[in-house]
Amino acid sequence: MQLESREYEDARQSRDPRFDGCFFIGVLTTGIYCRSVCSAKVPKLENIQLYKSAASAASAGFRPCLRCCPESSPGTTAWSGSSWKVSRALQLIDQGYLDTNSAHDLALQIEVGSRQLSRLFQKHLGASPINFAQTRRLHLAKKLIDETLMPLAEICFAAGFGSVRRFNAVFNDTYGRSPKELRGKSRKYITGSASGINITLAYRPPYDWKSLLGFLAYRAIPGVELVSDDSYARSISLEGMSGYFIARFLPEKNQLAATIQFPDTKYLYQIIDRIRSIFDLRADSAQIDKFLKKDKMLRPLLRKYPGLRVPGSWDGFEVSVRAVLGQQVTVKAASTLASRIAQRYGSEFDCEIDGINRVFPEPAVLARAKMNNMGIVSQRIAAIKSIAELIEGNELIINCTADTAEFVEKICQVKGIGEWTAQYIAMRALSDPNAFPYSDLILLRAADPSGKSLTPKQLLKLAEGWRPWRAYAVILLWKHYQMTLIPNSKARGADKNKK
Repeated sequence: MQLESREYEDARQSRDPRFDGCFFIGVLTTGIYCRSVCSAKVPKLENIQLYKSAASAASAGFRPCLRCCPESSPGTTAWSGSSWKVSRALQLIDQGYLDTNSAHDLALQIEVGSRQLSRLFQKHLGASPINFAQTRRLHLAKKLIDETLMPLAEICFAAGFGSVRRFNAVFNDTYGRSPKELRGKSRKYITGSASGINITLAYRPPYDWKSLLGFLAYRAIPGVELVSDDSYARSISLEGMSGYFIARFLPEKNQLAATIQFPDTKYLYQIIDRIRSIFDLRADSAQIDKFLKKDKMLRPLLRKYPGLRVPGSWDGFEVSVRAVLGQQVTVKAASTLASRIAQRYGSEFDCEIDGINRVFPEPAVLARAKMNNMGIVSQRIAAIKSIAELIEGNELIINCTADTAEFVEKICQVKGIGEWTAQYIAMRALSDPNAFPYSDLILLRAADPSGKSLTPKQLLKLAEGWRPWRAYAVILLWKHYQMTLIPNSKARGADKNKK
């Protein structure tokens, strides 16, 4: 699906990094497609066609540029805020769903017909689900070839190819050379090491990564997570196997450099996908901020704090436990309680990073745990165990594939879980950009221009114009309260005491 070039001409001419991955340029004279930031000579307008996604350009017969490497873009944003069905399908594809399932299975998973799913993908991405999955496999494999020391056979299966023969054939058809030949040409770029797989993940500026790290640091679980001024590290678990990753920001390159240590590279793309979600790397801050600036109250805050992102989570159950523990106690107290749970019930983990020694316990473990003598009130224990039992019984899904309305309805049936907790979990674990914990006390205060406090009903009405980006407005208002209202409140209190 082609785009109108006039809309993106300025971004193309200036190589504006804010538009990286928002569209791709098919060059008619060379037959390749590029990112908008490609360093090659800018082709003439009459010699190009623009596409919504890399998969769309590939479907039109263009091959990826070896200079700008489309596989290194921050990813497509064509679906953002538009179709829930498309966004959930893309999340499943990014987790490798179509590596072992059919497009029909994918349609059933998100409860639409196969033809309807195809129409949605063509509308929002300009490519079919199968073409999108094929492009995803190719891009991941090319990136691993360029940036890691992984053996080519491992790359083949880590990227989702069914056989080495198919892997080689796709690369020969696309690039006119084998994976081995491409590896030889990319040796100078490889940053991998024996201690882990190193890979860079791009993001679009503006990005207030310091605020995101501050958010994660304030809520970090000791023993499981470790946050520094420019990095985040944690233990991870998938399919009974444990590992870790550490991610460090490279703001001068608009990149996140991640080192991943995990025993089975078959799960590498799932790990990368979760890292992207934790740091909200796919977001288009420029467009989100532009949309929210239509609101008079938010406009000055967005000028002051551009590029805020919604922090995600590694695991939906973990963030749910953390949210339950945070009810009616301070953030730090909740972190302490979560750490006690991890130390008692989490598996030991010998990590190369000092300060990380536990993997957070699985639902099956906490469903049977007593959690006594830990300073956790019985109502919170009961709620945590109920959530764990629902997950174990496949009655509750807490990840990006879940529909927020259905999730909120289901989890609120657990005694002790209210709308605030459910919406907070949806914001961080379901990656729903429209999730809105409207009864949050800080939010109610921060959104009131008079400095007092709105009612939840008043806030809901006020936030209607923020759809579909209400979660970003939440982060903005929390930031505003932290930086402005809390210091002012303390100052007023100090003055009063002096009197």
